[in-house]
Amino acid sequence: MRIFEVMTKEVETVAPTLIAAEAAERMRQNRIRHLVVKDGRTIVGVLSDRDVRGRGAAQLTQQTVADLMTRSAVSIGPRDTVRAAANLMRGRTIGCLPVVERERLIGIVTVTDLLDLLGRGVDRSTQPERVSLHYRVPHRKQRRFSAAW
Repeated sequence: MRIFEVMTKEVETVAPTLIAAEAAERMRQNRIRHLVVKDGRTIVGVLSDRDVRGRGAAQLTQQTVADLMTRSAVSIGPRDTVRAAANLMRGRTIGCLPVVERERLIGIVTVTDLLDLLGRGVDRSTQPERVSLHYRVPHRKQRRFSAAW
């Protein structure tokens, strides 16, 4: 399965100059845990709920998104596999990957997206197929027996 099949296409972005309290409020209102930080068209980082959690309201009003964000944003392409995304997120202990195509942000894949995929049971078939066997008895010609196993 490919990233473009599971990614979230509506990505919330913020500028690095935005006050951190406003970004935290936007995350709370939209019930999301990650904001992609863009300076113009360039992705400069990711702000997660972990970055703002535990900070007091006074601290958040004095700091900008650039002060709190993770600067080394790891991204992935839309044609990459879900397995590659899961291994990248697990290996780097991150909760999201911006999906970038030709240096343009087109989506985001999060741990929640991967858990939704796993919960739907994509890798399992719903019912095992029943195999029907047809065989001939060795010493009797033209007689066919069939059985379902």
